[in-house]
Amino acid sequence: MTAQTPPTPPFRDPQLPFAKRIDDLLARLTLDEKIGFLHQYAPAVERLGVAAFRTGQEALHGVAWMGPATVFPQAVGLGATWNEELVRRVGDAVSKEVRAMRARDDRVGLNVWAPTVNLLRHPLWGRNEEGYSEDPGLTSAIATAYTRGLRGDHPTYWRTAPVLKHWLAHNNETGRDVTSSSVRPRVLHEYDLRAFRETVEAGAVAGVMPAYNLVNGRPNHVSPYLREHLRTWTDEDLLVCSDAGAPSNLVDSEHYFDTHEEATAASLLAGVDSFTDHGTDSSTIVARLQGALEQGLLTEADIDAAVRRQLSVRFRLGEFDPAHDPHTGTEDFDTAAHRALAQEAAEQAVVLLKNDGDLLPLAHDTRLAVVGLLADECKLDWYSGTLIHRSTPLEGLYERFGAERVEFAEGVDRVRLKTSQGAYLHVPLADVSDEVRGAEGALDPALLAGRTDLPPLTTDATGTELALVDWGEGVLTLRASDGRYLSVAEDGYVRASADQPGGWVVQETFRLEPHENGHLLLHIGTGRHVSVAADGVKVAGEGAEVFELLIVERGEDTVARVAEAADVVLVVAGNDPHINGRETEDRTTLQLPPQQQRLLRAARVANPRTVLALVSAYPYTVDPSDLPGLPAILWTAHGGQAAGTALARVLAGDVSPAGRLPQTWYAADSDLPDLLDYDVIGSRQTYLYFEGTPLFPFGHGLSYASFSYGDLSARVELGAVHVEFTVTNTGDVTADEVAQLYISAVNPSVPRPLSELAAHRRVPLAPGETADLSFEVPLSAFEFWDVARGGHRLEPGGYDLLVGASSEDIRLRTTVTLTGEPTAPRDLLQRGLPAADFDEQSGGEIVDRTKTAGDAVTPVGGGTAELTYRHCDFGAGVTEVTVEVAGGEGVVELSLDGGLTLARLALPAPTSGPYDYTTLGAGIVAEGVHDVHIGLRGPLRLAHVGFSG
Repeated sequence: MTAQTPPTPPFRDPQLPFAKRIDDLLARLTLDEKIGFLHQYAPAVERLGVAAFRTGQEALHGVAWMGPATVFPQAVGLGATWNEELVRRVGDAVSKEVRAMRARDDRVGLNVWAPTVNLLRHPLWGRNEEGYSEDPGLTSAIATAYTRGLRGDHPTYWRTAPVLKHWLAHNNETGRDVTSSSVRPRVLHEYDLRAFRETVEAGAVAGVMPAYNLVNGRPNHVSPYLREHLRTWTDEDLLVCSDAGAPSNLVDSEHYFDTHEEATAASLLAGVDSFTDHGTDSSTIVARLQGALEQGLLTEADIDAAVRRQLSVRFRLGEFDPAHDPHTGTEDFDTAAHRALAQEAAEQAVVLLKNDGDLLPLAHDTRLAVVGLLADECKLDWYSGTLIHRSTPLEGLYERFGAERVEFAEGVDRVRLKTSQGAYLHVPLADVSDEVRGAEGALDPALLAGRTDLPPLTTDATGTELALVDWGEGVLTLRASDGRYLSVAEDGYVRASADQPGGWVVQETFRLEPHENGHLLLHIGTGRHVSVAADGVKVAGEGAEVFELLIVERGEDTVARVAEAADVVLVVAGNDPHINGRETEDRTTLQLPPQQQRLLRAARVANPRTVLALVSAYPYTVDPSDLPGLPAILWTAHGGQAAGTALARVLAGDVSPAGRLPQTWYAADSDLPDLLDYDVIGSRQTYLYFEGTPLFPFGHGLSYASFSYGDLSARVELGAVHVEFTVTNTGDVTADEVAQLYISAVNPSVPRPLSELAAHRRVPLAPGETADLSFEVPLSAFEFWDVARGGHRLEPGGYDLLVGASSEDIRLRTTVTLTGEPTAPRDLLQRGLPAADFDEQSGGEIVDRTKTAGDAVTPVGGGTAELTYRHCDFGAGVTEVTVEVAGGEGVVELSLDGGLTLARLALPAPTSGPYDYTTLGAGIVAEGVHDVHIGLRGPLRLAHVGFSG
């Protein structure tokens, strides 16, 4: 007799729908096994043959943290292409490399944490490089393209499962885990939610990651918006993965909950399905979940709901159907096609900002001086893979123009550091390997240790000449002649050991602090000063050495020498993505660092035919005294492995630049709102509302060709505005044009965008070629969030359709008249006034009404706030006003139309807590339609104003 083969369990049956298979698997799992699934590192269940699973593979512009991979331009550079088809192909290539890398290293995960759809509201945000645009429509268009590439085209099985970052209203690194973004309803619905919503609705998103910050006083990891909005946008199960350490922050830094059991339960109930906390050790999260169950804060059904969503993603990834998964055999890694795509993306990301006198493109026989701190660099960022191929601007220009026609001067200051004893810092000779940080791959590159296999610095009579770069705000790097940066490892010794600055805590940056007749050298990573000991140079808490800085050669002198002998000078300036603006650190200014400003001026004075190429993760401003004397300026984000080749080809005219700015470049720091001011409407932020004159506007970018626009027509039909026009290449070179369509309400009843991108298309055109373009703009694109009714509304009236090459370069315009819902006053007797539904405010911020739902308004810092609610209808008359308030002692004042105070409602003593609301009432007499003005005095919270009588 032979043993019968056990029947295949239903969860292994590919003929059954995923939902039934998940039901079956859930029923087979024990409660402890299900709890284990809720940590980022879900263990295997060997008795069922279920493998271990990890959420979270970084893949923002290539596979990151897992060693060598194809490196594409930074996300902001992909946004600058304005080309969804290209970005889809990039996502496709990245997902194939994820699959190919996983085949040889099962640490590579298929649940990819990308893309980032946070809007680039404020250019000083440290993580500007991770987003696509300040515009929600462009952001969602590019993000949708990338997620479609990451997902793949198979109707059932996904190549990877993309998770959108970071939900919600997250644009500051300063205090990012404790600051609250005050987001009024109009900004929430018209701006911050929109980029997420449109991307999720497109159908290629597996989940989202909440951000570290709070929104309206409530941490994003317990946000009711996950349930109220996110999960209503799709029928798919969405996996919500916490950000790293954020579950613990709810207690440890935010103090929002008293215990971790409460916090973990609240996160799970709000919608978090996978907890990224305590690295690979799941025991702490498991214990918190078990404690929450024991305390009655959670039920097994709550656990099941989260596990179901994770399993839904795993089934879609083909984990349980290896024989049917079409992506299992994917081997596409560092292919010729991927290398060509990386170059194409880098070329399409280059933006020509200025080109007076057609200085560009350069003639083939140009004698070129290439100068600047980034001229021979190919910089990576925190979310880059390790380079397999590398191209710097200098290398690209050598290849394109010939090394004999290119002269190079980096422009660093050459210095020696002299000790108080008269000796000099010396870098010992060492057999330095070409070890590259992160080449071996690391699930958490923050854990990569510095090198200790090289000798520490010493002192001698002559010393070693070091290359000093000031990256701004006094942050310095020092580099030895062999190209290695001075760095500090865990043992505290200073060595020339790093190929580039990098790491979660950068160990390659220093600061010179004036002291007596010299300087102390502060190592920023440890916060300790450099000292000289018998066994080598180290950082220490005491015994700091006083150094004399001896400048052997100034960078601007070498720049001037090579510049004056050239036909054209190319100054390559910008940022190092690991220094100053980066994750955990916002910028403080739009200005180029002073050292780079000096190099630019030295080049311009020596040779007026100077081109500035900005290679950066964010916008800069150019000093007004420098701008008129600069005939040509380009910008590109850090362009990945092919950055140098791409820039050289654009400069030579092999490719006509057609990148467009995805965010406003402001002229001065004074144009910017406070970094923590998220009210884009009230503070007139982004191109949508900014009323000043930018340095370069949203959508701007020049070409080596010229284009004409014509034949604009528009009609309203079947719930959309249909727009048609032509674009003709009137130049003599083949080039892409990015045609842009904006809309603008003619006489809106509330502040609306000055113009708003409704559609765009990047189209290649040969000389003399004409393209007929058509767009269908849904009527919903013309709506706004009406706080008077708590929903979107299409206001009837005229809307300008603006067609052109940027938000300010408008070539054609026409007006359409749309029917809609007329403006109606607020019905005070029906809804009263939810406090956060103001039309204007000053001095207030929105906070949480309770820990689970609702909003209230409170004066910032317990001071005073003024709230205005327009067009409020008291009907035939009211005789009483009531307010729901909590918090500290204070007063609510009410007036109409800016007149005398009609009611003054005092909270005589603090309530028992910020969520313990009480109702205060007073008599008033009012009828008809008026503007209601509410004044808040003191640290109270106002949730609602009601009227009766």
